[in-house]
Order: sequence, then structure tokens, then C-alpha cells
Amino acid sequence: MSRPDREAFGVYVHWPFCLSKCPYCDFNSHVRQAPVDEERFARAFAREIETTAARLPGREVTSIFLGGGTPSLMQPRSVGAVLDAIGKHWRVASDAEVTLEANPTSVEATRFRGYRAAGVNRVSLGVQALDDASLKALGRLHSAREALDAVAIARNAFDRYSFDLIYARPDQTPLMWADELKLAISEAAEHLSLYQLTIEEGTPFFGLHAAGKLKTPDETVARALYDVTQDVCARHGLPAYEISNHARPGAECRHNLVYWRGQEYAGIGPGAHARLDIDGTRHAIATERQPESWLTRVEAGGHGVVTDDLLSSEERADEFLLMGLRLAEGIDPGRYTALSGRMLDPARIASLREEGVITVDADGRLRVTRSGFPVLDAVVADLAA
Repeated sequence: MSRPDREAFGVYVHWPFCLSKCPYCDFNSHVRQAPVDEERFARAFAREIETTAARLPGREVTSIFLGGGTPSLMQPRSVGAVLDAIGKHWRVASDAEVTLEANPTSVEATRFRGYRAAGVNRVSLGVQALDDASLKALGRLHSAREALDAVAIARNAFDRYSFDLIYARPDQTPLMWADELKLAISEAAEHLSLYQLTIEEGTPFFGLHAAGKLKTPDETVARALYDVTQDVCARHGLPAYEISNHARPGAECRHNLVYWRGQEYAGIGPGAHARLDIDGTRHAIATERQPESWLTRVEAGGHGVVTDDLLSSEERADEFLLMGLRLAEGIDPGRYTALSGRMLDPARIASLREEGVITVDADGRLRVTRSGFPVLDAVVADLAA
């Protein structure tokens, strides 16, 4: 994967609404029975963009990501209004990546050409599974056929597209997953996001799992499913460039690399997060999560920010370590030293190398190995201690 030759700056825009809430999802997403006032929200996005840009003059936007929720519930004209607002208040690079997350339903797929005309040049589809029984169990509203049809429409509308799958689902075997993954790769072209099902507190799946009514694969099977993921994707030319993301070389999601490389990004919309360098200090910013409350705040004061914390050098270094080691390219320990004012402990590095969970390149770059990724949290904790 190529290293950045310029400082990236991303803009994340959060559309918080969904048609239904998936039972595994703990994202900031909301279902509304009454129609959402889309134009009002689009105006509020533009207002928050204006206020944010006033704090960050002179930035060049290298990537934009419209996430959610379900941004493909927005009309193309609303997406266009948001992108126009970004272009009004910041310079947008001529080769900027502009991604929109979409549900692979036939209704939303009909909007793809409209999104392309509005300025979107990459779409990420929430397919999640390629068999109908699994989709129903995951609470998805589309069928496998509908999902593949939407992927075909995306292929015709966009030069770049990706889709997500969830694995380690109940009763899933490594052989079943290998077959599903091969089908996915045949449809995916350049990028797949492959997430192991996790049971998050506060979700319906959490209660079912606690009551013994939802059984997920045990640790041994989950590890086998992870190994199948790495083997099949690598064999078909989509190696992992991040712990859950696979791409052909050069097709990595440039916006997500902004997060993992510890670069700057603005967060627009309900519950959005940001990492911004203002007056030489890294700010960790978050907005009001509840959509209507966010809307009221923006209309009254120009933004929905509820927390704006200054990160200490130690906090920033730890965040850099946590995010950067998710990447196959690893980290430059020299940057950690520059951020924190201290070196990573050579004895800990030596110990982790001996265990086979990290490697150190000839140029000093530190990477997590394939066997280290399943225990990444422990590796990071050991290095940061």
C-alpha cells in the first residue's frame, strides 16, 4: 500500500436515519415513523460545515464520506447540496474520493446515477450476507438476489465500489464462509469490508445471546473463519490492508486511511466525531447524537458540538498506536516518539517479536503479523504500557 505523499484531510457526514434498526447494530442510527424533513437537515449540514470551516481555514479536502445510518435514503439533490457546501467552504482536491454508504435495495439502487451526478464517485454497500436466511436473521430488508442486483447497478454507475459482509454468524462453518466469500470476491472488483459479528451491549442480539437464544461460533471456529477470510482474499488478489478491510493494491478506501493514519478529519451531523489540529493542538470533537436535538443546536448556534477535548501528547500517541497498528503497513515508531516524547520500550518490542505477533522492518517500521491481528488489543496494550 502506498504511503501518503501529502497530508490528507477528510470530511465525514453522518445521516442518522434508517428504515429499521438491525439487531446487531450499536451505531448512532434512528428509525422515524414520520417522514424526515430532509431539506431542513441538509441546510443544517451546510450550516455546520460553514461553522467548522471557519475554525479550519485553508484545508484541502482529500476525501468525503457520507455514512450513517443509511445515507442512501437521502435524495440525490440533498447529497448534492451537502457536497456543494463542502466545496464552498474548503478547497476540494481534484482527485478527492467521495464515498456514500448505501443499502442494496432496489429502491435505493435507482438513485445511484443521481448520486454520481451529485459528485459521489464511490459507493459502499451494506450487503452483510449472500444468503436469504442469514439476511433475515440479521434483520436486513433485502434479499441476496436484490443485493447482487444492486452491486451490478453500482458497477455500472461507479468506477469504484465496495460492499460489507458479516461473518462468524450463527451456525456458519468455515466451508460455508469460504464459498460465500468466493462469490463475494467475484462480484466485488476491488474492495471488501469483512466484519466478524460482535455482540454489542444494548442491542437486541446482546439480550438474545445472554439468554442463550443466539449462539455464535466458539473461539476455535471464529479463528478458523478469520483464517479462511485471510487465505481466500489473499489468494484472489484482495489482501487485508486493515484488520477488517481487503482491497486490490491501490483500491484501499482513502477516507478510512485518514482515520487509521491519525490524520485530520471533520465530523458533520448528529453523533459525528472529529480529530482536528487547531492552533497546534489536536482536538477530539463530538456532536450531539440525538438527531432532532442536533438540528435544534445547529439552527440556534451554527453547530452541534457537545464535546471538544484537547488531547495530550500521550493520548494522541496512544490513539496513533491503536489506529495505526490496525493497518498492514504498520507504524513508524519515530512518529510515536515525536507525538509522545518517549520511545516505545525496546524490551517489549523484542518480547512481542519473539512471540511472533509483530515484526520490525529493516527501516524500523513496526507491523502486526497475521497471527498478531486476532489479539491486536493485547498487542497495543502491551506496547502502550
